[in-house]
Amino acid sequence: MTLLAAGTAAFFTLGVLQAMYGPAFTLFQDRFGISTAGVGIIASAHFVGSALAPPLVGILLIRFSLRRVVVAALLMLALGVTLVALAPTWPLAIAGALLGGFGLGGVSGGLNAAYASIGTRAVNLVNAVFGLGSILSPLLVAGAGGNLSIPFLIVAALCGLTLLSARVWGFPAMREQPLPDAPGRAGVQVAFFLVLIACYVGLEVGFGAWAGRHLQSLGYASFAVIVAGYWGGMTVARILTGIFGARVRPERLVLACAGLTVLCGLAATQAALAPAAYILAGLALGPVFGTTLVWTTRSLPARLVPFLLTSGSVGGIVAPYVLGVLAARFGSDVIPLALAVLAAALVAVVWGTLRVTRPATASISAA
Repeated sequence: MTLLAAGTAAFFTLGVLQAMYGPAFTLFQDRFGISTAGVGIIASAHFVGSALAPPLVGILLIRFSLRRVVVAALLMLALGVTLVALAPTWPLAIAGALLGGFGLGGVSGGLNAAYASIGTRAVNLVNAVFGLGSILSPLLVAGAGGNLSIPFLIVAALCGLTLLSARVWGFPAMREQPLPDAPGRAGVQVAFFLVLIACYVGLEVGFGAWAGRHLQSLGYASFAVIVAGYWGGMTVARILTGIFGARVRPERLVLACAGLTVLCGLAATQAALAPAAYILAGLALGPVFGTTLVWTTRSLPARLVPFLLTSGSVGGIVAPYVLGVLAARFGSDVIPLALAVLAAALVAVVWGTLRVTRPATASISAA
């Protein structure tokens, strides 16, 4: 368990920050006099920073230790959120969000690579803690009494606790798998994993962003509770995968989850089944991200994981936009069907990835 201590503290901190900007929009508007249309730029700055960091982390891990890279990213994260908390002007707050997002992306990229190289149990457990942090985050904002500084300074304090736990227990060392002998084969594997992660993140964000709209169109007044159940299901699934997932080979678990997500999308097209289908979709998708990273490290060097994470940002941007366009043109009823189609695409990509990685993983059992 000491191997998970610093990672647990780090991912809890990341989860708190990742979910903080939306609930804090009103506080930003009150402090800086920003319009409703303009306040979202601070969240965009955060996500731009978090998307830019992983490729740099991948490069740095070639020359520097994981500990040095992650500690530097944590310090950057702490500095960024402190600047957001204390910024006297709106441009400085945006700069702080960009810096903090960059630090978050650095921590996430480095630690996801390390824990994925250990096995299914470790990476799913630390990512489950990320979900717990995201659940707590809106409560911190609501309990701040209208003071914008408090929740962001709490994140800075959590960074300090993470650095302390890292000093006491350390971060895990990455267990590197060598590149396949044929360079062309490595390139094909990287391409499949890039598309796989993009499809997954598109599904995760797509369900989370548009399930509520579809449920509203069906007349469900408790749509927000159902969407919360979707995110809660995802967290529960990661905890369960952390406990039991090591008994199943990573590629088989990812394929089964992708197939179940197709069924959930199709079930959500039926009004009576939609609430349960969306919650089950969270349970189905929960294990995919961490387990895919484990699968990646069985075929490719773990230091490549941060590069692959960048494709997730592409999926997270494209899928919600396309779903919005489809909903505007064909109505909200198209949302679950479109998600089912994307899940079917994920099944196809997972199957293709399994084919191109089979020789590299056939002799290795799940961690």
